[in-house]
Amino acid sequence: MFKDIAIDQCDFDRYTFVDVRSPSEYREITIPGSVNIPVFDDGERAEVGTLYKKVSKEVAMERGLEIFSAKLPRFIKECKKLDGQIVVFCWRGGMRSKAAATFLDLMGMKTLRVQGGVRAYRHWVLKGLEEFEMKSDTFVLNGGTGIGKTAILKELQKEGYPILDIEGLANHRGSIFGEIGLTANNQKTFDSLLFQELKKLKKSPFLLFEAESKRIGKLLLPDFLVEVKEKNAFHLFIEMPMKMRVDHILQEYRLHEHHEEFVEAFRLIKRRIHSPVANEIEAELKEKNYERILELLLEYYYDPRYRHMANQYPAERRVTIKVHSIEEAYQEIKKLLQEKSSLVPVQ
Repeated sequence: MFKDIAIDQCDFDRYTFVDVRSPSEYREITIPGSVNIPVFDDGERAEVGTLYKKVSKEVAMERGLEIFSAKLPRFIKECKKLDGQIVVFCWRGGMRSKAAATFLDLMGMKTLRVQGGVRAYRHWVLKGLEEFEMKSDTFVLNGGTGIGKTAILKELQKEGYPILDIEGLANHRGSIFGEIGLTANNQKTFDSLLFQELKKLKKSPFLLFEAESKRIGKLLLPDFLVEVKEKNAFHLFIEMPMKMRVDHILQEYRLHEHHEEFVEAFRLIKRRIHSPVANEIEAELKEKNYERILELLLEYYYDPRYRHMANQYPAERRVTIKVHSIEEAYQEIKKLLQEKSSLVPVQ
């Protein structure tokens, strides 16, 4: 017989999680890394739910069993393709995961079920973020738009430096233009991915992440992370020539492929830009002269906001690094991290 397991007892590196809920539920929130092998599709779930509410629990269960029975061969076949200890879950650890775990067990596949389902997982994540204590030395990477902060972090991460890639977890670049060409994660998914990374990095001797505001697009950072950035972290400020920054933005955003998204995003900030400059940007948008548009946005919108933010941090908790390329910035930050932390990368 299958056994229930509490979410805080799960080995996330060893277990293979199977989410048996419908595809839409899976997209809304799941345990990161889980595989979706649904008991019901979205339409079937709605049908069974309607029977439960309008007829009776017994009728709903009978219909659910009828639907799932027809899918059992495929369900078992898909689960047999998986490696590792299988752990199934549904929303509350109810009938769907019970049925799935029971049939897998009958087929000789040792199975666990998450007690309380994904709802228990969500509560565990929120509690974990609320109670999380940042004990590592913290470094924050700052710099004007276009200096390649994410690229720098990724290069450091490749070498084993403890990096928290917040924008990567959000799938959003952080600015009003940050979702161009991307689909941002929802808050539940972001929270789950963030907590997972923080747990992995908890014992790291130091931590480096990019300076972010409280909000990334529609997503909110936990209070403790904002507080660490504002009150305790050491800040690394990168300065780079305008031309290099414009080139980086053009390479990363591929604005010629996402013109309409770019235009729509600009409209959201137009009123915050001095009218003559805003009018010039609009004229250049019609010509798709992205290089000039970016120069204007950096000079009159992003850089003034950046300078205002940079002046908030005292001199003893900040350093400025002037470079001409991402590679140069990456090398200089490596030197500075080792100097300030007297530590080597985590291998």
